[in-house]
Amino acid sequence: MNARYAEVPATASPGAPPPGPDGDPAGCLLARLAVLRERVAALVERRAATDPTADDPLRGLYLSEEAVQRLLDTWQAGPLAPEGYDPGPLAPDGYAPGPFAPDGGADRPGDRLARLAARTGLTGLDTAVLLIALAPDVDRAVEPLYGYLNDDVSRRRATAGLALGLCGVPAHTAAARARLHVSAPLRALGLLEVEEPERPFLTRSLRVPDRLIGHLLGDDTPDAALLGRLRPLPEPVPAGPGAGEFTGRLAARLADGPVTAYLREPREGDGPAAVAAALDAAGMGALCCPDPEGRVPELLREARLGGRAVVVPGLPEQPGPLVRALVSAPDVTVLLTDPRPYDPRWSPDVPLILDAPGREAGGVTAWRAALGADADSFDLATTVAPYRLGGDRIQRAARAARALAAFDGTPVTAGHVRLAARRQSASGLERHARRIRPAVDWRDLVLPAGPLVQLRELALRARHRDRVLGEWRLSAGGGRGRGVLGLFAGESGTGKTLSAEVVAADLGLDLYVVQLSSVVDKYVGETEKNLERIFTEADRTDAVLLFDEADAVFGKRSEVKDSHDRYANMESAYLLQRLESFDGIALLTTNLRANIDEAFTRRLDLVVDFPFPDAGQRLALWRHGLAHVPAAEGIAFDILARDFELAGGSIRSAVVTAAYLAAGRGTPVTADDLLEGARREYRKAGRLVPGEGRW
Repeated sequence: MNARYAEVPATASPGAPPPGPDGDPAGCLLARLAVLRERVAALVERRAATDPTADDPLRGLYLSEEAVQRLLDTWQAGPLAPEGYDPGPLAPDGYAPGPFAPDGGADRPGDRLARLAARTGLTGLDTAVLLIALAPDVDRAVEPLYGYLNDDVSRRRATAGLALGLCGVPAHTAAARARLHVSAPLRALGLLEVEEPERPFLTRSLRVPDRLIGHLLGDDTPDAALLGRLRPLPEPVPAGPGAGEFTGRLAARLADGPVTAYLREPREGDGPAAVAAALDAAGMGALCCPDPEGRVPELLREARLGGRAVVVPGLPEQPGPLVRALVSAPDVTVLLTDPRPYDPRWSPDVPLILDAPGREAGGVTAWRAALGADADSFDLATTVAPYRLGGDRIQRAARAARALAAFDGTPVTAGHVRLAARRQSASGLERHARRIRPAVDWRDLVLPAGPLVQLRELALRARHRDRVLGEWRLSAGGGRGRGVLGLFAGESGTGKTLSAEVVAADLGLDLYVVQLSSVVDKYVGETEKNLERIFTEADRTDAVLLFDEADAVFGKRSEVKDSHDRYANMESAYLLQRLESFDGIALLTTNLRANIDEAFTRRLDLVVDFPFPDAGQRLALWRHGLAHVPAAEGIAFDILARDFELAGGSIRSAVVTAAYLAAGRGTPVTADDLLEGARREYRKAGRLVPGEGRW
């Protein structure tokens, strides 16, 4: 035999570490490769014994006369069993080459090849071919030997024919060749690549992906193709009674074996939170990939290598191709979450379809787990009741609240939590509505006791709707949502919009005022589409939705006399149905309550009437308007309140006018400034100004 092939011992590689203990993945793999190298060396020795060109330094670069004659002799002897591929002494156990097969290696923690074979159902032949193919990537001493056996010094990877020969399998055996088919486990699972399809089958090179080799050597770094696509699941937190039962059942199913499940979440973030809790209970790891499109094979392979589940939170707009690709892997647990109902057209293989529990089942518990001891200094339940964040966003909000408190140099307060939670809410409503960040409170309202009580009840309903309608099961049924709906009726300037802002501030939410000009459309059906976008975004957002001048879209239905009446009634019917299923907080304001359809008022939780302020309330409004404005002494607010019958909004405008007049002079606001402001409001309204010249 040529010295170039004999100089490297068959049982050791220069610089290679000795086989390690059972817990060392690299050592276990090298121990297997040592046995393989013995077989490779034996085959080389056998080939060289009858090869007249074995000592030719240019062997494999050209065909000499001796080489041609040898090939002819071999072919005439039997092309299907060439010399050196006799299965007898090389593989006495036929299709299960002992040293290559798992042989109980799955019980050894470090033998990752055996464990992978057990998880994916690889046969002994599959395992042997995989080991033969990866050998040059781990042991450089194998390369020249493979080049010699391939009769081409430049082809230093295993070929299909070489792999079958080393396993003692005749190359013409259909069952053996089928193990390298594109649908066979090795290739279908992304564990082996058969390159150069233009070449004859037996001379096609075999390549093992670098990620698989790294895994077998003990490297758990995710595939480079998934870089930037993976994100951690929410940390599991103790769940409420409803979610706890669901988590237990899902964990038991996960423990039974691979499963594909679709969790429809009532709100974004509820699905991943439920999945995280179930996986934790089942003691199972996961790969969470929000955007796996284009990288599904690598994602599934990574899951197989680590025995982990694939979690996809949120599907694309057209999820069919992605769902089909993921559902078609029965050996991998795949958990999909999305707010949409599952569409059977997405995939012919139907997954296990479940409804994820909503946030109300364990919301306070999740917040307390995320905040820890920081939640002990304020009323956590009341603070977080208006928010319906998912588990991951609760954790982000908790971290943000701590950062805000650290910036202020104070312990975490309810205000920090509210601000952090509000910033975690989706902002898609800004495309359809104007956002107001409330900067008022109950002290800014000057109203009679009746409307004030109703407004506080409205905030109370918003806080405790999950308990009353969910845990206590007092929902009306019939698909009725858990939203809170209120109507504010009264003349212009009586405080309807301000009251909505105060309610939003009390709940720690933003106020979104719907611009009706961007909603109402002259084309049939477009108004409903615009409203649906608003309601859909509002369901995803923790906010208060305000329809100002609501009678424009919530008006009474009329008798159908022409097509205009019919389409107008269709809009009203749509709104009635949509309000029934709404889960958010919506407030409607109108100057003409009589114009609101009675069917809408029946579906409202509260109708708050805002009366025109009497003299006592007007006096309070004048004083409140000047609370932060430098004013002269002795202003007769009672005379202003008595002589000018103005609503709260008009009184504020009058105070603003007076403030500008005073600011222009550089003096405090005087009675004359206020009088001039009040007169201007009267003139704007087209009313006669009382008491001209009396002051």
